[in-house]
Order: sequence, then C-alpha cells, then structure tokens
Amino acid sequence: MRELTVLYDAGCGLCRRFKDWLAAQTPAPDGYGGVVRLRFVAAGSTDARALYPALDHAATLRDVTVVADDGAVYVGDRAWIMCLWATATHRHTAERLANPVLRPVARAMVQAAAGLRKLSGGDYADECDGRCDREGRADP
Repeated sequence: MRELTVLYDAGCGLCRRFKDWLAAQTPAPDGYGGVVRLRFVAAGSTDARALYPALDHAATLRDVTVVADDGAVYVGDRAWIMCLWATATHRHTAERLANPVLRPVARAMVQAAAGLRKLSGGDYADECDGRCDREGRADP
C-alpha cells in the first residue's frame, strides 16, 4: 500500500485538527522502498465525488473514511487505525488496535471523538489556538 486518501469533514474543527496532526506525522515505510503517502480530500466535495463516485458521500461526512490505492475502503475505527498505520511513530499502536482483542478500544476512541464532535456541533476546539492549559486558560 503506497497511498491512502483520507476523506474528512472540512467543516468540522476537530476533523481539521486531526487532518493537520496526521499530515505533520512522519510517514511509515510502504514496503516498496518508499513511504505511505497521505492525500486529504474534503468529504462530500466535488473532488471526492469525482474520485469516488460509488461512495456514500453523506456517510463520509459522518465518519472519517480512508480509501487505499488498492481500492479498499475503511470507515470509522478501521479508518482511524489505517491513519495511525500510515505513520512511522504510531504504526505499532495501529497494529495492536487492529487485533480483535483491542478493536473495542479503537471503537470506543472513535465513538468518544464522534461524541465530542456531536456535542460541539462539529466545531470542537475551534477557539483554541493550541496554547491553552487543561483549564482553558491561555498560557502566558
């Protein structure tokens, strides 16, 4: 697998922050002498519809969706695991979370993120510039 396309909700602050975080990670080896490339496409966009006409584009706005260069489609916890797998630092964690024993943990993490997104109307942390402490006060 040499490339993964991540379809994310560009209108959601939490989703944009996840995309930015993922884009900043060191890519993992692809097994062919290169690295796994990540491409980011706004879910439901004209580009997404043109690239993947068979996808349910309304569903891609509800759950992060990853499409591999071999045509495999990953949704929800599987998509999050694939995103982690594509990074050098987090590949081992992804491999552990993919194990059937730990999949419920991955599923719970995705559901927690979805809950934050739903509670905030999709704009979780939009007011945060990354300099806040745990109590919401700006760092000096």
